[in-house]
Amino acid sequence: MSMLKSKLAEIFPKQKAEIAAMLKEFGEKEVSKVTLAQAYGGMRGVKGLVCDTSEVPPDKGLIIRGIELVHLTEKLPEEILYLLLTGELPNEAELADLQAEIQAQEEVPQYVWDVLNAMPADSHPMAMFNTAILVMQRESVFARRYSEGMKKDEYWGATYDDLISIVAKLPAIGAAVYRKRFNKGERLSSAKNIDWSQKYAQMLGLEDPNGELTKLMQLYLNLHSDHEGGNVSAYSAATVSSALSDLYYALTAGLNGLAGPLHGLANQECLGWVLETRDKFGGAPTHEQLKQFAEETLASGKVVPGYGHAVLRITDPRFDAFLAFGKKYMGEDPVFLTVQRVFETVPGVLSQVQKIKDPWPNVDAGSGALLYHYGLTEFSYYTVLFSISRALGIGAQAVVARAMGYPITRPKSLPTAAYKKIVGA
Repeated sequence: MSMLKSKLAEIFPKQKAEIAAMLKEFGEKEVSKVTLAQAYGGMRGVKGLVCDTSEVPPDKGLIIRGIELVHLTEKLPEEILYLLLTGELPNEAELADLQAEIQAQEEVPQYVWDVLNAMPADSHPMAMFNTAILVMQRESVFARRYSEGMKKDEYWGATYDDLISIVAKLPAIGAAVYRKRFNKGERLSSAKNIDWSQKYAQMLGLEDPNGELTKLMQLYLNLHSDHEGGNVSAYSAATVSSALSDLYYALTAGLNGLAGPLHGLANQECLGWVLETRDKFGGAPTHEQLKQFAEETLASGKVVPGYGHAVLRITDPRFDAFLAFGKKYMGEDPVFLTVQRVFETVPGVLSQVQKIKDPWPNVDAGSGALLYHYGLTEFSYYTVLFSISRALGIGAQAVVARAMGYPITRPKSLPTAAYKKIVGA
């Protein structure tokens, strides 16, 4: 048994007992209320879910297991996975052990490549990526052991095995999708004994003479790994997982939600707007030009993509991390300069509009520009990159939920007529 799995076997029973004790004493205590507007507004703001891996306070942004994101931007994705599962960052030996465990599972079955090769060449990258994961369901340790009569307290261990197996294969699958869909040539292999994000960068096949692309992949896969439990991808995956569907089913369900324009496509739309802005002004516009352009955009009834967030009321710390990376490595790039100057200008314009609660940028306002700089210019692929990262959080949430014995998700729904009766309409 790996060091990480052994550690989880120690800490999960204690955490489960603590939750049981809390429920016994405080189980009837009210923690939220629901308004009619929330019921019809996608349950926004309703406290009705449990997510032990991360939280997103409006005034701080992403916090993973109690550690604010600003303290995690230099970590490897494998370290983030360890943190998501245990609540602690790994030491050197624990990290090496986890990396070895992942590398031992990285070979993708041949039938996956056969299925991808059989798909139409113009299939959407997300359809290709999710199909590759789902077709591997036959490999599920959880599904096999459940059919054999596995005990409930062993559910998490089998789910952990599925998580490691899936995560190990995602860089190769994601890179293969990129190369097939955009005619980049044959699949590439990666060097042995290198970290997860470096393998992915190598197999994409983009030029990376000074290692900056690899550093960006490390940062990107880190920043998008988790974002509490209520977003579409995390919530969808958790709902499917709560039915004891294995992680292959649950993950693809969540990632299908990530493919939606209102969830995972935002960075594409933001980058498109940035490129249009750059082209409109023949390069990076001045602050005054941007101020006037933003005012005209709002006056026409449109929005500035990437500004505002459903939860946050500050600049998304993930945007801050990407901005710092851009200033360090591509400060004179006109696309990045446009992103930077928009950030320096637009919040002041938006803050004058009373109905805009959050004039600050979210992560999508800057991430696409960095990918574009290093030659990853195929917009429709960006969600696959997001998915590779988000699999860490979705998978960790599934393992924890199985360890805690959380039940099937089943909120109550009512027809509109019933709500009318309740409110006296």
